[in-house]
Amino acid sequence: MVFAVHGCVAGSFAARLPWIAAHVGIGVGQLGLALLMPGVGAMLAMPFSGRLAHRYRFRPLVSVTIVAWCVSLVLPALPTSLALLCVVLLVYGATAGLADMAMNAQGVLVEKRFGRSVMSSFHGFWSVGVLAGSAGSALATQVGTDTRLQFAIVALVLAPVGAVAARSLLDDVTSAEGDPPPRFALPTRLVLLIGLVGLCAVFGEQAGTDWSALFIRRELAGSAAVAALAVTAFAATMATVRLLGDHVIVALGPVRTVRLSGTCAAAGAMTVVLAPSLAIGLVGFALLGVGVAVVVPLVFAAAGRVGPHPARSIAGVAGIAYGSGLLTPGVIGGIASASSLKTSFCVVAGLLATMALAGGVLRSRDE
Repeated sequence: MVFAVHGCVAGSFAARLPWIAAHVGIGVGQLGLALLMPGVGAMLAMPFSGRLAHRYRFRPLVSVTIVAWCVSLVLPALPTSLALLCVVLLVYGATAGLADMAMNAQGVLVEKRFGRSVMSSFHGFWSVGVLAGSAGSALATQVGTDTRLQFAIVALVLAPVGAVAARSLLDDVTSAEGDPPPRFALPTRLVLLIGLVGLCAVFGEQAGTDWSALFIRRELAGSAAVAALAVTAFAATMATVRLLGDHVIVALGPVRTVRLSGTCAAAGAMTVVLAPSLAIGLVGFALLGVGVAVVVPLVFAAAGRVGPHPARSIAGVAGIAYGSGLLTPGVIGGIASASSLKTSFCVVAGLLATMALAGGVLRSRDE
């Protein structure tokens, strides 16, 4: 439920971006600049989150951070200038990052209690939340509800849901034992390597989410409806595989799962590049969604097994992943401007193949 609430906030915001841009009075370029701010805010907050996880028990930490994330949804609908929008999106991103760290650290603790993989299902519920939030925003847009009112209602509904759900979570009784991590912690070498696998996965995720519709329109001459279908194909397959992915992880183990996932995702990206028709292009984006689905959950789970302070490792990996989110639009857009979107997706395929080859860093230390 906590993961679904987090995703619902993200989906509600993303689907209202056209209204936010029109309300502030900015174009695509300025909106792109503003959308860098959530990632920057998350990256600034992440290095301090390990200290918070050591000082406070998980149950109140998850509760406070998820409520703060819900409340922060009202902020992006308020500014009327680019500068103020950038400021509020920094705060919005910082609360997103802290809630992300707290709930993934809780997920690692639950996995330890279960003794098997459950993280993929948690991230599957996050994807379901994104779909629900974006659908809610689409409905609100259709009936003419003001975005400020909608965001306030969503925050008022989701905040208590997240808080109540957090009351039933686990407390890590060892979290306050031992020496605390430093106030500002950079990732260790192993966390960095795990984070780089996550970087490749997030790069592939954002390529599918942000660029699939444009690729169908520009490279395959598809209609607006078919272009939207590409996003749906990608998101739906990713959510479905995440919900079912734990069974695959249990059967194959994390290393083989990541290697197969990376191979599938790279094949999907190359199918997109080589697609002779719209149907094949849609199949390529569906394969891309299947391939990237479980890698980020596995990366967080692997980070939670590193060192005496799992939350610190998770924060380090999450910071690298958010860094990928900052790089992706610029890299894909820059390559596309210099050459074509097909060339950009060749780069995406290369990164996903690298992810498959680097899957060994997710091996359990017990193996």
